[in-house]
Amino acid sequence: MAMAAVALALIPSHAFAERGGGRSQGGTTDTSGGRDGSSLVSKVVYRGSTASSTDGGSTSNVKPVGNWTPPACWYEPRSAKEFGTYVENMYDETVNAPGQHSYAKTSAGKFREEYKDGTYKNYNLDKEEEGNWWVAVRDEDRWMEPEAQACDRMPFWVDNGDPVPVEKAITPNVLAELAYSRIQLPTTKVTLAPEAATKVNLPTWAWLDKAKFKEVSVTAEINVGDLNIQATTTAEPVSLKLEPGTPDAETYPSSGECTINADGSIGEPYAKGKADQNPPCGITYLRSSDDGAFDLRATVTWEIAWTGSGGAGGDLPDGTFGNGQEVVVQEIQAVNR
Repeated sequence: MAMAAVALALIPSHAFAERGGGRSQGGTTDTSGGRDGSSLVSKVVYRGSTASSTDGGSTSNVKPVGNWTPPACWYEPRSAKEFGTYVENMYDETVNAPGQHSYAKTSAGKFREEYKDGTYKNYNLDKEEEGNWWVAVRDEDRWMEPEAQACDRMPFWVDNGDPVPVEKAITPNVLAELAYSRIQLPTTKVTLAPEAATKVNLPTWAWLDKAKFKEVSVTAEINVGDLNIQATTTAEPVSLKLEPGTPDAETYPSSGECTINADGSIGEPYAKGKADQNPPCGITYLRSSDDGAFDLRATVTWEIAWTGSGGAGGDLPDGTFGNGQEVVVQEIQAVNR
């Protein structure tokens, strides 16, 4: 039981998952983990472009379609020196903390002994060039979830070139899945015509700006000694789903799913002279919203793929991001003469 208590202390309570950095299209983020006192945090670095919201709205994380979620925990490599420094700091802080329970001090001592003078000798510092320690890390936003508790193996040594004998060890695929959770997408506010208020039985045109809705990529990378693993995950918009907010409406196309055009835009801006035409993407409301408004929901679907070290790559589950916007629908006023 004593060793189990220290295992939970060593398995980090959170992984570095900060979203910091720029939010502009084409801007970059460059964030990485480190060690804060005795807290072991992720060494994964995230870089890449994040989406912008040119209409002043916000951005948000992509939401996977279905039940798939990125990893809540994983295993990362550490050099012998990094691991030894961590354990020594953890031990010193535990035994010197005022009011610390004696069982915690005993557990910390036994844990330290295991890696310094027990099964392993002096943290394998004499094998610094021959391999790495592998340790469990949890996502800081999900560390209380049951999935985050699955990475419960004590730190272990792996010689260079040997397979890492656990699931969820950092690989290009795992990094791609972690990068997935850091992708930021723009607010899905469609442009409408008429803009201020539409009329009953009048086709309302809807479209998205191709300059705003374009592919977004995030790269995740980890470097420990001679070990370098990286993956880039890219989200590309493919369609827009319109939900009018009332059953008394018709969508164009009838499925409400507007596909992306060859030039990257979705839908088509209204132009003078097209009042009698049905839009390629839009809605006709069949009744008024009275004194209120209908909540039009616009959701963009993004196809997500990745490439990584050694020519690895593949597809990840599609993602979506959408939001609502109010649409006022008025009756057409007839004038009697």
